[in-house]
Amino acid sequence: MDTTASTGERCPTCGNKGRSVKPLTLRALLNKELVDNLGNADYRFCDAADCEVVYHGHGQIFSKSQLSVPVGVKETTGQRPLCYCFGHSVASIKAELRTKGRSDALEDIRQKMKAPGCRCETENPSGACCLGSVAKGIETAQKELGMSDAVMPTENVNFSSSRGETLAKVGTLLSAIMASSCCWLPLVLLALGVSGAGIASTLEAYRPLFMVITFSFLSAAFYFAYRPKKATVGGKHDGCATEEVEDCCSPAAKGRFGMMAMNKIMLWGVTAMAVAFLFFPSYVGSLLEGDGSAVTKGMNRSVFAIEGMTCEGCSAIAAKAIRGVSGVLAVEVSYENGLAVVGTEVGRTVPKDAVLKAIEGAGYTGSIQLTKDDK
Repeated sequence: MDTTASTGERCPTCGNKGRSVKPLTLRALLNKELVDNLGNADYRFCDAADCEVVYHGHGQIFSKSQLSVPVGVKETTGQRPLCYCFGHSVASIKAELRTKGRSDALEDIRQKMKAPGCRCETENPSGACCLGSVAKGIETAQKELGMSDAVMPTENVNFSSSRGETLAKVGTLLSAIMASSCCWLPLVLLALGVSGAGIASTLEAYRPLFMVITFSFLSAAFYFAYRPKKATVGGKHDGCATEEVEDCCSPAAKGRFGMMAMNKIMLWGVTAMAVAFLFFPSYVGSLLEGDGSAVTKGMNRSVFAIEGMTCEGCSAIAAKAIRGVSGVLAVEVSYENGLAVVGTEVGRTVPKDAVLKAIEGAGYTGSIQLTKDDK
């Protein structure tokens, strides 16, 4: 053991800034005769390929020859182990590239992380997740095989949330809400006692545009959620000692796996809500059904023409407005025919002016077509 003084974050031999490593890792991987002299605080791991030093700290330096396992990131030939938990190395990646033209090492590690999990702190000399080393190892294997132009395997190594995905989800909902506003907005105005005259027909003209925007946003949201994400392999990777490759062993990274699944669940929820809003005009009539009373021959009846209805939802809105007129017992509105049949009790005439005012207040134009008083 070399006891040359070593202090700070940088390797005393090569000056490389090392990452923190717990004594647990050193105790598991150093030759047995060295572990009794270890300190209790963290050491530093030097990942420089051309440096013999592996660990330094507390006035101590440990080289490659003093470990019970080879340090793959410091080797240039041979097996060069990268993932110590699941057995991936530069050699095994080369074999994959020769037979399949690609490497599934990153995906294999990600899947095996779920069960039984990794043992990075006691297996990997860096004491951390190997994903960064494996990503760099794939590049190295490709270059050594003359496949430098090959595409890195798509992999969910960078789990940073996508702002574009969030914006796409929000845009989907807002545009879907606007696409159905020709039905729900007049209802809201009617409930507030505000005239919605002309607003339904105006909004209906923009409904196709909002539907196109909705599906565009929804397509973008699915793209962001399910697109293959390439491994980030720039800069320093070994032992995940970089901000570009997430440490899969950290609680935060494990939480991100769950967050990815949650984001997809939220996307499908957004999709369901968007569809519900888009088809709102088709089923709003069933939501606004009256008290079940039908216009019968025993009632005094009047027929009104209604202009400006653009969907089945409009007929429900018009019926609700007319039903609120004092003295009206039953209303039947036909969107196809553009007519409303209004019934009152025998001996009481239909309040035509009030009905016309109610139709206008709902946002449509009404006129009297026929009046028939059945005794």
